[in-house]
Parts: sequence; C-alpha cells; structure tokens
Amino acid sequence: MNGTGSNTSTGTGTNPAVIVVGSGPTGLLLAADLATAGVPVTLVEKRPHKISNLSRAFVLHARTLEQLDARGLADDLEAKGQALDRIRLFGRLTIALDTLPSRFNHLLVIPQYEVEKVLQQRAEDAGVRFVYETEVAGLRQDADGVTLEVRGPDGESGQLRAAYVVGTDGMRSAVREAIGQPFPGRSVIRSVVLADVLLDEKPETLLTVATVGDAFAFIAPFGDGYYRVIGWNRSRNVADSEPLELDEVKEIARLALGRDYGMRDARWMSRFHSDERQAPEYRVGRVFLAGDAAHVHTPAGGQGMNTGLQDAANLGWKLAAVLNGNADTALLDTYQAERHPVGESVLRSSGGMVRLAMAKRPWTLALRGLLTTVLDNVGPARRKAAGQLTGVGYAYRAPRGSHKLVGTRVPDVALESGRLYEALRGGRFVLVTPQPYEAGERKGRLTVESWASDRRTTVLVRPDGYVAWAAESPEAGELEAALTAATGN
Repeated sequence: MNGTGSNTSTGTGTNPAVIVVGSGPTGLLLAADLATAGVPVTLVEKRPHKISNLSRAFVLHARTLEQLDARGLADDLEAKGQALDRIRLFGRLTIALDTLPSRFNHLLVIPQYEVEKVLQQRAEDAGVRFVYETEVAGLRQDADGVTLEVRGPDGESGQLRAAYVVGTDGMRSAVREAIGQPFPGRSVIRSVVLADVLLDEKPETLLTVATVGDAFAFIAPFGDGYYRVIGWNRSRNVADSEPLELDEVKEIARLALGRDYGMRDARWMSRFHSDERQAPEYRVGRVFLAGDAAHVHTPAGGQGMNTGLQDAANLGWKLAAVLNGNADTALLDTYQAERHPVGESVLRSSGGMVRLAMAKRPWTLALRGLLTTVLDNVGPARRKAAGQLTGVGYAYRAPRGSHKLVGTRVPDVALESGRLYEALRGGRFVLVTPQPYEAGERKGRLTVESWASDRRTTVLVRPDGYVAWAAESPEAGELEAALTAATGN
C-alpha cells in the first residue's frame, strides 16, 4: 500500500497508537497534534496522495484561526487569504466582526485546499505515517485496541491495528458505519449547484451572497482568478445525477444577484444536496468520530470545516495525555460531553439561517424581520450571534462549584513573554500566575507564564485554549491538586 517515509504494508511493523481515517482538514490537524505530542500515528486515506483544488469550504472563523495560531500556522494562512470584517445576512442585516474579542476580528476567505496544504506539511514534518489509496472495510474492537480491515489500491486485503481509531472520513464515513452509529437527520436543500468559473466582471464585495424569491447564490474567490459559485433554485428540484450546464448556474445567479458577472470557462461543475445530520455518540469504545463523520450542516455561515477543526483540537490533547500516561481514560469521555452540544448548536444555527434566508410564508418572513430588528438594535443578542458564528462564544460546561472562568475560551492575553497563543505552541498546559512557580518534573507538560498586567487571578489553560482551573487566591495545596488532576503527577 502506498505511503510516505516508511514501510506501509499492512500487518507489518510496529502498531501505531492511533489510526486516523480521512486526510481532510480535521484528520490532518488531529494526526499532527498527536505526532507532535510523541504519539505514533498512521493516517489512512482512500484517495491518492493529492490535495484537490475542488474545495467546498471557503471560510476560516476567528476561533479556528486562534487554534491554528496556537500551532504557528495562522499568520501564513492570513497572508494567503483575504480578511472580511462583516457579514451581510437576509439582504439588510450586517454582523460586524471587527469588535470580536479576538486577535482575528474578521473571517478569512481562503479555499479549503490552501488550509489542507499547510496542515499536510505540518503532519509530514511531525512524522505522521500516511497510507494512501486504502479504505476501511471493517472494524473490530477488544479490550486492548482496534483492528481495521482495509483494502488497498489493488483490492488487496490487510489489517491495521492501533490502541484507538478516529474516523474523520466525512459524511459517508466508513468508520461510523463500521461501529454501527446511525446518522439521523434529513436533506434540507436538494439540487444545489456548484461551479468553478472565470468572471468577466469582478464582484463588488469579497463574498457575494443574496436570496431573491426562490433563488439563492453565493460567489467567493479562489485567489487564482477562478470563483466558486454555489446556487439553488427552489423551483428546480432534481436528482444529484441530473446533468448540469453552466447556463443553469448563470440563470440562478441572475435570479438571486441580478446578473451573472459574465461566468465562463467552468473547470468543474456539480450538483449535490445539503444535509443536517449528527451521530448520537462521538465515541464508541476505542473509536471516535470527528468533523463531517460526526456532524454535517448546511453551508450557511461556513461552519462545517471550522467545527471539525475544533473537534480535532479538543480530542488531540486528550488522546495524547491518556496515551502518554498523564491522564486517566475517563478524560476521553469529555470529548462527547464537550463537542456534541457544539455540533448540535451549529446544526440549529446554520439550518436556521437557511430557513430564514429562504422564507416565503408570512409567519417566517415576520420572524426574519423580527430577528433582524433584534440583532440590529440589541447589543447582547448581536454579540451572541457573532460569538456562535465565529466559535469564540462557545464554552464548555464546568463542574459545580468551579471558578466562573472554568470551561471558557481564553482570549489571546498578553503575557510577560509575549502572547498566550504563542505559549500554547508547545502543546502543553499553560499556567498563568502572578506568583513565581517552578514546573519541576512537569516541565514537559506545563509551561509557566506571568501576566503582563497586574492581574492576580491564577489560571490553568488547557492545550486547546480553554480554562481547566482558576482561582483568585489559591490556598496551600490547591494549585498542586489542580495541576496533578490536569497534567498527572
């Protein structure tokens, strides 16, 4: 079987600790996080070793950029993409992002394949073992690990063995099917058209999106001269297999946007349907699901790839902590507890945007008008909407009696040594304290920093940028107990 940098024949060599199935953005980020933490990882991908330029995702939101910043990747992507500091919805509602409490107070318009290039290079540099043109044919678990039945490029059968397996293999996940997880939900929009075209007229805005009557259209730049066009005409509901001509795409654009911008020379066209689905369990024994294998949403708000990358950021450090002997396996249960509610929330918000955008009935039009008025005039509601859309507004449930900061996302605060997200680049917990503290034997698991300000709160930040523990004036032994619980002895 094809691979890079090692003998990748199935059934030979040392078993990896983790097998990640699927080399999209979610799988690449997760695999590299694990390898960087010293965990042997094999990444299995059914496609050949080639990053496709036929991306569906085009947006990185603030919280995802923060996670990429914690890995030293955000600045490179910022240089390749184009920043947008406001989003326009329903024709007249504008959500400003320039007031977000983040270093990345904008969304970044950048094709998914550019994100994959950066993540792929990081994974290769970290020593991830890649096995291409190989698909999962079955799976079985036991008390010590997971055995994958796989098929190689010539139809040859083999096995791969690991302590844990993570399915990041998309909506039609073979891993999810192998563990018997249902994927309840429904198709929300049918016969969505997609085309990559050249334009004779450059759109006035970076992202062009509008809904008029039965038609919806979206246009975004690739950066290489081509534009991605996504459209839907409610009155033309045909099967995905129905042939698609550029004239149909142009007609939808004219209906929704008033013109087709001189679309021509399509290098790729497709017709697909948009689903809303979520697996009930993101963990079944030693197998996990992340990204589109765990949840799929409508394209509204551009939250699909972002939610998957944040799944990976949550799961990676937990698996590494368990496999490196620094945490009990019970830590892995928190992946479901923390990420499933976020996936459910994204499902509701993105679906709600689509339904309101395509509203026709009087009561749905009235609801859209009311929502627009509220978001235009009520600051807290507008900030909450922006926080959910960009990911910076999500927090994880904290144990009863915890400090109010526990479970919340930490912004990129100033430290004496620089920025918090620079300190997180080691993949370790970060203790920010006003008092001197020596990491000692925890040095490989803990970075100690001081506030750049006169702030007195002691905060222990998880590797994914959320607060694990905090106290205003820790009592004797309290800090040690918190560090032991978080990082091991």
